[in-house]
Amino acid sequence: MALRELDPAARRIERYGGGGFTIGGTAYRGSILLLPDGVVPWPVEAFDGLDFAHFAPLIAARDRFELVLIGAGPRGGLLPRGLRQALAAEGLRFDVMDSGAAARTFNVLAAEDRLVAAALIAVP
Repeated sequence: MALRELDPAARRIERYGGGGFTIGGTAYRGSILLLPDGVVPWPVEAFDGLDFAHFAPLIAARDRFELVLIGAGPRGGLLPRGLRQALAAEGLRFDVMDSGAAARTFNVLAAEDRLVAAALIAVP
């Protein structure tokens, strides 16, 4: 997975839906990881298919952000207890919500210059 770098001023989710996201004027198809320094495709199609391995890029980058917003697709959800515990043990602070709410919350936190990341499952 190659990181597509973003200008910090372009770290805004302009659109979501239709199977992707528009960030800083660039359209991305599918699910994405939005890190403080760029965007990475995220090979996730459904919230119930998440496992620990899907979070490896976030764990590797955990010193670059304070919080990760997990966009669960069209509806929020609760990660399985074992996965929540494993992520917390790796030092990840996270909040799970539907992808639209995660996109909006990301924009607010990024505008406040907070070190935030997002793991967003694409919605139709």
